[in-house]
Amino acid sequence: MHDLSRRKLLKATAAVGAGAVAFPGLLSGGTPGFAADDLGWPSSEKCPPATLTGRIVRPQDPGYANASLGWDELFVRYPLVIVFAQETQDVVNALTWARQHNVALRVRSGRHSLEGWSNVDNGIVIDVSELKSVQIDTTARIATVGAGLNQLEAVTALGEHDLAVTTGTEGSVGLSGATLGGGFGFLTRYLGMACDNLIGAEIVVPWGADGAKAVQVDLKNHSDLLWALRGAGNGNFGIVTSLTYRAAPLRSVAYLQATWPGLDDLQEVFDAWQRLAPFADNRLGTQVEIHKSQILLFGVLADGSEAEATALLAPVLSIGDPEVTVQTGGWGDIYAGFQIPTEDEPANWKFFSQFTRRPFPKEAISVIHTFMQNAPSEDSNFFTQAFGTGAQTREPLGGAAFPHRDALFYSEPGAGWGTRGVPDSGDALTPVAQAWIAEFSQALRPYVDGAYVNVPNVGMAEWETAYWGSHFDRLRKVKAKYDPHNVFQYEQSIPPAAC
Repeated sequence: MHDLSRRKLLKATAAVGAGAVAFPGLLSGGTPGFAADDLGWPSSEKCPPATLTGRIVRPQDPGYANASLGWDELFVRYPLVIVFAQETQDVVNALTWARQHNVALRVRSGRHSLEGWSNVDNGIVIDVSELKSVQIDTTARIATVGAGLNQLEAVTALGEHDLAVTTGTEGSVGLSGATLGGGFGFLTRYLGMACDNLIGAEIVVPWGADGAKAVQVDLKNHSDLLWALRGAGNGNFGIVTSLTYRAAPLRSVAYLQATWPGLDDLQEVFDAWQRLAPFADNRLGTQVEIHKSQILLFGVLADGSEAEATALLAPVLSIGDPEVTVQTGGWGDIYAGFQIPTEDEPANWKFFSQFTRRPFPKEAISVIHTFMQNAPSEDSNFFTQAFGTGAQTREPLGGAAFPHRDALFYSEPGAGWGTRGVPDSGDALTPVAQAWIAEFSQALRPYVDGAYVNVPNVGMAEWETAYWGSHFDRLRKVKAKYDPHNVFQYEQSIPPAAC
């Protein structure tokens, strides 16, 4: 494998081991919630005074600096207190405490909020990353997991049973955050969006005048909230503490990587990929990533062979003289094999998300070529994910708030710079990188539309419809029902509908 990929997607260490049904070392879980037909507490009734429970970190504690730091070190915040929940009741207590003390709150799991919105100055961060329970019914193919699992942990646990759900490609990203914003990766065209695999959740919502409660959400209980969580659930309605997925059998995959040195073949490679990959066998998921010095193509063929993967991508692989590697194995092992430690990634990142519904003309590909030649760092890239035909075009039973099902592909320019763990190491490059992203995204505007809420576009006009299209009004009504006082709010959160 080559040494670069999505945000420096590298071949990595041996696969992380997983236990059987209970994931060893990933202990703790949720407490049973409520499945009532309504929230059942008069809005004027107050809750008894709350006390914070769980693992509490405050500014005077030795671990505060690390506990308050996010994956993207471009954003630094100083919360009043961080609560690492050990069970659902800790989340209930923390949300109640925040309401009673009238302090700002944010929800956090994998710390990959790309604009730093999972952290807040002088407020409370409710962190669910230590809720790592795993229960798998292998007969029914249903998995219920704690909201603290990251994507690598989830893929590994399911892979032990030859099962899978859609996840993104980066293992350190929180599973819940990725799923609740939509979630896509190599299995999207085969299994649908990550949120399409979601069939239930436990979520802590505001309750009464100043309290909170846990409710169970599925197609029979609070189905309107399940619909909203499937694509708009990131800190808008409550705090998800566990997620239930319908998994699919997946014994093995063929994983292909092709590398073209330089950018001379970009026009032909990109055009061939965009006209082939979105319409290929739905078992095939592909990504193209373009750097200053090379073009990378990744492909995963579910339940396929090396020969099949190579044959399906032959029209692209025939261009120029790429270095091609193919391997087969269990999805958990293959997935673990292209992860790298977070500390090896740049400290600072900036992205801009967009969807495309018609193939890029020659002029658009030339824009990519020009900007990548002048990228602020080698880690900077232009990333694409094929959509097109496939399972993601069909909504799950009960529907989903994620709207971009007719996209040909998703793409984003991304800039990475600075040394992780070294304060101010990228300051000189920060304005250059930010200007590059802004100019790059503006140059592509004639050829793209929409945006992906998991990769938010700060300053975008009409971001509401860019993320959720025609679903936004319905989302505001769901918000008004479950969070009428707008307890969960941040820069681009969904406001409740007016009465």
